[in-house]
Amino acid sequence: METNSPVVNIEIKPGGPILIKSTITIKHVDGAEEIKTGVTALCRCGASANKPFCDGAHKKIDFKD
Repeated sequence: METNSPVVNIEIKPGGPILIKSTITIKHVDGAEEIKTGVTALCRCGASANKPFCDGAHKKIDFKD
């Protein structure tokens, strides 16, 4: 199946966040939507105070994947 959708690059950083390199729409649990462009870092460790986004907390807790 061929689509005209743009290519989205997703990178899993060792011991760090998920990096999404594209324009994306985040739909939050309350239904609010937020558009992010460029690189968006999503939390993988669960310690971020700014979920779903990474705030660097993985460094403080020495997160290993």
